[in-house]
Amino acid sequence: MAVSSIRTYRDLKVWQKGMDLFEEVYRLVGLLPKAEECTLISQLVRAAASVPANVAEGHP
Repeated sequence: MAVSSIRTYRDLKVWQKGMDLFEEVYRLVGLLPKAEECTLISQLVRAAASVPANVAEGHP
């Protein structure tokens, strides 16, 4: 992808990979015990969501 074809943060590979990570983490936390819902699951989902969110925030 040429630099000129990047119009929004959604065109960035790093954002796309971050979204892939988020989707995979979200899928995997569904396999964890319910007892972890308020601690580990919440932390994992928030951490994974922060990757693409921070990329989008930093894009001009």
